[in-house]
Amino acid sequence: MQALFIGQAYIDVTFLTESFPTGDEKAIAKDYAISFGGNAVTAAFCCAKLGGKPDLLCSLADDWLARMFLDMASTYGISVHGRKVKESSLSFIMPKSGKRAIVRCRDNDFLHPFPPLTLTGLKALHLDGHMPDAALHYAATCKNLGVLTSLDGGAVRENTDELLEHIDIAVVSDRFCQQLGKTTGQTLEYLRSKNCPVGAVTLGEHGMVWYEAGGPDKLLPALNVPMQKVVDSNGAGDVFHGAYVASYLCWPERSWTAHFEFARGASTHAIQHLGNEASIPTLEDVDRASGEFPEKAA
Repeated sequence: MQALFIGQAYIDVTFLTESFPTGDEKAIAKDYAISFGGNAVTAAFCCAKLGGKPDLLCSLADDWLARMFLDMASTYGISVHGRKVKESSLSFIMPKSGKRAIVRCRDNDFLHPFPPLTLTGLKALHLDGHMPDAALHYAATCKNLGVLTSLDGGAVRENTDELLEHIDIAVVSDRFCQQLGKTTGQTLEYLRSKNCPVGAVTLGEHGMVWYEAGGPDKLLPALNVPMQKVVDSNGAGDVFHGAYVASYLCWPERSWTAHFEFARGASTHAIQHLGNEASIPTLEDVDRASGEFPEKAA
């Protein structure tokens, strides 16, 4: 096991439509995509495609959607450690004008405790905060073992404050800041107070503000992708996380500036494609996206 990703698994149904029907109406979508979904799950698939060798601990039912999910994971060479639920989770995603509306059907009523895993050879752990008991257990264990720990802080969850005590790379969202009632700068100070060596707040089209090793806050600008090329922004953040983990695994000697720039190229590719599977880049796609678009002006 080279990397372990822990989170909630979904099957995503993404479709393009001008309007969503209500009442007794019908509508025809212009296009659709069906793929794996979930924050850490999508990150794991991205990591695998970019050369990492991830294992995945996630929710798993015994139904035809789960069998579809396992087939997808097998195609990417991902070993899945399932935690039993009654039903697979689904997301219905409607991208439009750089934003996306989402309806989720989620079963996170776990029927069994999280499975014990052998961590021999592990180099990185990535969490999205779902499955909080497993996240806290493996974060604390990995921190003690000297394994890199990474958190996708898309939202403040029930044990986020405690979990951050064991996190090396904390990359959180603007929504996370809002839930804390803090500004971007105040949130970075909060991450510093938790002794996270690297902390960041992602701001979508406005890039990312971050720090490392006790240094000052600095800006990583987004790349300037014309709006007409933006197809589906859903999952781009997950691709960003999976890409920086993959970069760390493949090139551990590189700086975090380089890891995050690589991840920026990956997410820039992602927003130009419909659905998570089409959004995940190859190494060549990352290089192409990174070279095609200039940085946005500050």
